[in-house]
Amino acid sequence: MKSEDTPFEGGPMDGRVLPVLLGPTGHPPKIYRIPVPAPSPDGTPTVLIYRRTPRGHSKRLGIPRGWKYEYDPTGKDTGRLKWPWSKPDAAPDNAPDATPDATPTGKPDDPTE
Repeated sequence: MKSEDTPFEGGPMDGRVLPVLLGPTGHPPKIYRIPVPAPSPDGTPTVLIYRRTPRGHSKRLGIPRGWKYEYDPTGKDTGRLKWPWSKPDAAPDNAPDATPDATPTGKPDDPTE
C-alpha cells in the first residue's frame, strides 16, 4: 500500500511528520486516531483525534496540494456517516429537555376567562 508523509499540527503531536497509509482514492483518512495508554494501571486510556485539512490549494483549479492533520481538542469522534435520515446525537445529561411542554409553566391548561 502507498503511504504519504503527513504533518501534524497542534496537540501533543505538533511538528511531527508521520507516514500515513492512503486509501483507494489516494487520500489519507479524514480522522486519525492515536491511542494513548494510561499513565497508571488504574487510569483510563485516552485517544487523540486529528482531522484532515488541506495543506494548500493550486492557483488555477483550487485542487488540494496535500493534506495535514489538525488537532481536535474536543475529541468528538462521530465515527458514523451523517445521512439526512440519521438520528441526531443524544443530548447531554445536564442539558434541559429538548421537548418543551405544550403549556408554558405558570399558565393554566384551559383558559377560564
